[in-house]
Amino acid sequence: MSLLERRVRGFRLVDIVALALLIALILSLYLAKTFAGKERAEIAQVERQIEAEHERIRLLQAEVSHLEQPSRIERLSSQFLGMAPIPAKRETTPEGLADVARRGPQS
Repeated sequence: MSLLERRVRGFRLVDIVALALLIALILSLYLAKTFAGKERAEIAQVERQIEAEHERIRLLQAEVSHLEQPSRIERLSSQFLGMAPIPAKRETTPEGLADVARRGPQS
């Protein structure tokens, strides 16, 4: 009688080993699926966070676009800083910049 054909309480030893392997396989499969489910949930959460960040980026880009409008900046600069466009008589050419620098600032 070989070791694998030996009987323990009416069962062959090979049957007991096969049952133990089957139980171990079922348990490992269950644990793998459980961990995979947790990973899927974490991935879904990260994807939701990424989508929320993309939405915030779009909103911030729209806000920057509004704040950088030239007409708005011009209106605010004249309203709060008293600034106005430079009159044509104050403009100069690149060749005349040296003369302007020698004369100094004028009001």
